[in-house]
Amino acid sequence: MSSEIDSPGDADEVAPDGGRLRETLRALAAAVLLAGVGIAVGGVLVLAAAVVLGLSGVDVTPLLSIVLSLALATGVGFGGVALAYLRYRGQGLDYVGVAVPSLREVAFVIAGYVAAMGFLVVASVIISTTGAEAAPNTAAEIGRQNPEILLLLVPASLLLIGPGEELLYRGVVQNRLGEALPAPAAIVLASLIFASIHYFSLAGAPRARLVSISVLVLPTLVFGTVYELTDNIVVPALIHGIYNATLFSMLYLTLQFAGSEQFPQALVAGVF
Repeated sequence: MSSEIDSPGDADEVAPDGGRLRETLRALAAAVLLAGVGIAVGGVLVLAAAVVLGLSGVDVTPLLSIVLSLALATGVGFGGVALAYLRYRGQGLDYVGVAVPSLREVAFVIAGYVAAMGFLVVASVIISTTGAEAAPNTAAEIGRQNPEILLLLVPASLLLIGPGEELLYRGVVQNRLGEALPAPAAIVLASLIFASIHYFSLAGAPRARLVSISVLVLPTLVFGTVYELTDNIVVPALIHGIYNATLFSMLYLTLQFAGSEQFPQALVAGVF
């Protein structure tokens, strides 16, 4: 990224003609590039770790593969890229807003969680009614074959997945877009970018993956809206983490007591 793309901007200060368009394109380019770099860095780290372990004679089991992905892709990849970007721009964590949630923000966490789950249930009903096929999340699919992994994913959702993904995609990507665009547009674009990058973490045919991405956009819009209303990245991180933890818990309980065929495919696809 050039310094021009990374330099802070203010939509109100940009000229109303070509200058505003250029700033919008810079912000969009930076947002897409950050999303891609986060995925790439995480993937390279996981691959490198797997190769090193393999050469050392360590068997990379599904459980170990999930641990590597959580620690290196989500934690170091997403979180590290976000922090590196902030450092490069001379910004601190105050740019994304990090604070212990107030009572008002706790209310937003509860409302956001209910809304995200509600949207997912609606999507599940629509998919079931129309007969559309949704692609399952790879982690959820591995969990189906190895239920003990789901027990690891429950706390990981709160400690790594929610914080790491929200720091990059809401705290950095959405904020960067918000420097050049109105808040609603920044929320929608950031949500589309975030949902789209999950194309690579889904298993299935391209059409089924697109159905799943459509499902993922809905709760993501909730995360972005709540973040815009609170300016505290901890709030969407909590919603995201609790949301994922709920789905992994539901999947585990369903596998234990009802069998994998009883779990609605939209809920499997709805995991971030």
